[in-house]
Amino acid sequence: MIPAPADDETWRASVYRPREPVDVRLTLGPLRRGGGDPAWATSPDGSVWQATSTPDGPATLHLAVRRDGIHATAWGPGAERVLAGVPDLLGARDDPTGFDPSLHPVVREAHRTRLGLRVPRSGNVLEALVPAVLEQKVVGLDAKAAWRRLVLQHGTVAPGPAPPTLRVPPTAEAWRAVPVWDWRRAGVEEARAGTVQRAAAVARRLQEGADLPLEEARRRLLTVRGIGPWTVAEVASRALGDADAVSVGDYHLAHLVGWALTGRRTDDAGMLRLLEPWAGHRQRVIRLIELTQTANAPRFGPRMPRARPLH
Repeated sequence: MIPAPADDETWRASVYRPREPVDVRLTLGPLRRGGGDPAWATSPDGSVWQATSTPDGPATLHLAVRRDGIHATAWGPGAERVLAGVPDLLGARDDPTGFDPSLHPVVREAHRTRLGLRVPRSGNVLEALVPAVLEQKVVGLDAKAAWRRLVLQHGTVAPGPAPPTLRVPPTAEAWRAVPVWDWRRAGVEEARAGTVQRAAAVARRLQEGADLPLEEARRRLLTVRGIGPWTVAEVASRALGDADAVSVGDYHLAHLVGWALTGRRTDDAGMLRLLEPWAGHRQRVIRLIELTQTANAPRFGPRMPRARPLH
């Protein structure tokens, strides 16, 4: 049960009834950057909270699965916009037509046990892009820690009766204003910080790409210095609902796919060959493999050293 909103709060509510089963937490999993992500929270009853920035202002979204559907409630100036985006967020545009899980026993079993998994489409390019940039060529734990620290410092309190720790990620203007010492204290060097700030400077144009064909959206992202194919794939699979996105250049992903499908590790070229039978649905296959095989996969190569705050 969510707290009742105050009379003066801007709030909206609706019930989303998807045509196919949707596992809310599995579907939204890629959007959450670790258990400590300040933009997300989970209540004891299993409901999910998200804080986000919209063109209309900040918003808080609460999603609760009930017998009659997925109950969505939103607060803040952006409430109406985020509520309208709930179907896309939960994979309404995700079309599995042509996906054949029977081509490999690992994929078949993963799909059988996770029928509610959908490819999300948040529609928010910058909020998918910034954490992806922070993850470039660093240990995942360090990238998540940097995201958490920067959002807590430069984000804003989530509107409505949200958990007290929930924060709205910084707007494009706020990312551009982050001082150099805050980047350094978060362990983010000049290259990644500069990429975020360059992207923030053209955030409106990047966001416009969300309503254009995927190839145009990708092209716009690639015009920002510091953004390459790996980062584009990370954004496309989260913000643009790209069920075929493959993060080429991710050392661990290629090895995981190779191990899951052949019992041997591989490189990017080998990964692409292995995923070719599922063209159009390669991100879907990757997600199923990550969910079911990561915990049991052998570690490939030495761990990178943990980062420390830069001075």
